[in-house]
Amino acid sequence: MIDVLVVDDDFRVAEINAKYVGKVPGFRVAARAHSAAQALACVQRGRIDLVLLDHYLPDGTGLELVHRMRDQGHGTDVIMITAAGDVTTVRTAMRLGALHYLVKPFTFAALRARLDSYAALRRTVDRVGGHGIAGQEQVDRIFGALRTGPAPSAPGLPSGHSEPTTDLICAVLHRANHPLSAHEVAAETGLSRSTAQRYLRHLEQAGRLHLSLKYGDTGRPEHRYAWVAP
Repeated sequence: MIDVLVVDDDFRVAEINAKYVGKVPGFRVAARAHSAAQALACVQRGRIDLVLLDHYLPDGTGLELVHRMRDQGHGTDVIMITAAGDVTTVRTAMRLGALHYLVKPFTFAALRARLDSYAALRRTVDRVGGHGIAGQEQVDRIFGALRTGPAPSAPGLPSGHSEPTTDLICAVLHRANHPLSAHEVAAETGLSRSTAQRYLRHLEQAGRLHLSLKYGDTGRPEHRYAWVAP
């Protein structure tokens, strides 16, 4: 089994990512961390093969954490999973040895493709011989193991929608004890109101949410959404 450390400052996102990891054969979540200090402590304790690392953490950045890990001699593999899509951050992650870089929001299929290629990399290295001498053919095989094809869209989701964002919105509505507006959902999830509205409309049309109208002083009704129990 490949032991994974899931690092994200948002507890809900970490929970979703951990569930995704648990769906991929050969992988298990060994620990979760919500800050750079917690993540470093987990790595220092050992038995972590792979870190799924967010960049924006409350006590530093993910790349600063990778710097500290390398300075302390920890060669633990890293896959960045973050909303940071600027080229400078991506290039720095590459220079620090990140094996993959997944931009939020993403689908389960996209994450699984990266995890599968990482597992293939480990198997290829083992077959080549670990710390032995590799010829060009073996080197090409190792580097080729990290290539991933385009991830398929999640079934049942329209173009531009992702599973993690859908799961996040569903989790907010599931634990709410009253209907929520798009504005309230956006505030709870950190999404923009327009993005929240787009997902809510799809979930309502799919029969997963109940839509009700609340009339205010302006006369224009406010759309409010409630979770529909299966």
